[in-house]
Amino acid sequence: MENQASSKNFIINNGVILGILGILISVILYAMGMHLDPHWSSALGSGIFFVGLIILGINQFKNANGGFLNWGQGVKIGVGIAILAALISVIYNYFFITFVEPDFMTQIMEIQNQKLIDQGMTEEQIEAASEMSKKFSTPLFTAAFGIIGSAIGGFIVSAIAAAIMKKSEEEIY
Repeated sequence: MENQASSKNFIINNGVILGILGILISVILYAMGMHLDPHWSSALGSGIFFVGLIILGINQFKNANGGFLNWGQGVKIGVGIAILAALISVIYNYFFITFVEPDFMTQIMEIQNQKLIDQGMTEEQIEAASEMSKKFSTPLFTAAFGIIGSAIGGFIVSAIAAAIMKKSEEEIY
């Protein structure tokens, strides 16, 4: 393959679109007052966009590459899209938590504590759970988990999609 397409543009275009869609969903939830306890459908919509844009990016690359795609190229594109979208989301979340809603994490903790009370947990158990949650809710920790989680999800989706869509020059002979 002498004139192989560059994956960079497909990663950037679809990663930015996915990141912007994530921000849009977050802004809509905030505007509706549902940002503290979102409906399950928002997670479903985000998941559909995540899977769809990774598959779309891989397919766009395959079409631009003369219909050829190997598994590694597909995985690289999918993980790239996922990580770029996660970076955009991390930047937005930092901005949101720092400037728009500085007490967001406190509000989330209060809602979580109320859910634990409703489940019948004791005060000591709730306190232990709160202390553990505080350790994992720092901006750096949440950013790292967001990026790593997105990369793992992107790998899984793109590995499956690339395995299905792969086509090499040897297969046509």
